[in-house]
Amino acid sequence: MEHSLPQPRVIDADGLQALIDVLRQEGRRVIGPTVADGAIVYDDIDGVADLPKGYTDEQEPGRYALAPRDDEALFGYAVGPHSWKKLLHVPVLRLWRAVRKGSDVAIEAEEPASQNFAFLGVRACELAAIAIQDRVLMGGAYVDPHYAARREAAFLIALNCGKAGGTCFCVSMEAGPKATRGFDLALTELISHDAHLFLIEAGSQAGAEALAQLPGREAMRQDLDAAAAVVAHTAATMGRDMPRDAPELLMRNLQHPRWEEVAQRCLSCANCTMVCPTCFCTTVEDHNDLLGVDSSRDRRWDSCFTMDYSYIHGGAVRPSVSSRYRQWMTHKLATWHEQFGTYGCVGCGRCITWCPVGIDITEETHAIGASEGTGERGLGKS
Repeated sequence: MEHSLPQPRVIDADGLQALIDVLRQEGRRVIGPTVADGAIVYDDIDGVADLPKGYTDEQEPGRYALAPRDDEALFGYAVGPHSWKKLLHVPVLRLWRAVRKGSDVAIEAEEPASQNFAFLGVRACELAAIAIQDRVLMGGAYVDPHYAARREAAFLIALNCGKAGGTCFCVSMEAGPKATRGFDLALTELISHDAHLFLIEAGSQAGAEALAQLPGREAMRQDLDAAAAVVAHTAATMGRDMPRDAPELLMRNLQHPRWEEVAQRCLSCANCTMVCPTCFCTTVEDHNDLLGVDSSRDRRWDSCFTMDYSYIHGGAVRPSVSSRYRQWMTHKLATWHEQFGTYGCVGCGRCITWCPVGIDITEETHAIGASEGTGERGLGKS
């Protein structure tokens, strides 16, 4: 029998700390936003004191900087360089190890390791990205057991965005800023001149059980209205937008001169794919010791921007920077639809912010549209 989910509740900072304590008592490893190395990153946290209180981030193409806020918001930023992908689809993973013992060779496969995660502060765009990776790595006939072991045990606490970054465009990708599915609990931070509260709602039975253990009160109409206003303001202040007809636009302009123009600036450094929460490309590396006794094979993140990624006998399929950029952009915005029925982009803006030369995927798409007098404006800008 399905149980109905409880009504949303309102908690304060002590209630948020209680939530973290409940999750830790359940044996979960709580990961949340914290300040490190001049950025807001995802790392282990013990409590509310570890959150980026009073910090925001300023983001533009090729630029990221922390800045103080004029309030004590705990989640008053957009997204940083880390995505939850690094914890679910890990950057480096040993697949197997072989050890020679005399004339025998023993091969040991790496067993999938579950990590009882609780992710605190998962934005709507990041929930959409996790759903995309779920489809790719668990949704078909061939399941990645290492991803599945980490993902299936994860408890997700979503965060409805109270701030749009300068490079965000999740509205036009229909990926945010409000979390609508795929979470166990969802928070909206409510700050007024006399209160600092959080509207919290359950999205699963596991979330409902955690919610029942927290101090607080049932949400009233004014709390729900305040939370809706926060999300509406964020949606109205997106820094970018994507043309609604991007898939068709790009596929009919595969020979457009703009590809060569952007290639003149692109460093082919792969920063965009490394920070992207949906990219899933990997390569394998074999390692052998000097005595020929111990060998292993590792899987590592790779990128379609590297020359070797498309290498087959005789050379690379995409030797030019323009062909590699076109492959990445058309896959995200067009051919991903053919494979999975959705965009491969969630509008988080990381690829724009962390590009050393500030290449903007939305600007490039609009430029192609403008050259033919098309390219409908997205939902994020009027």
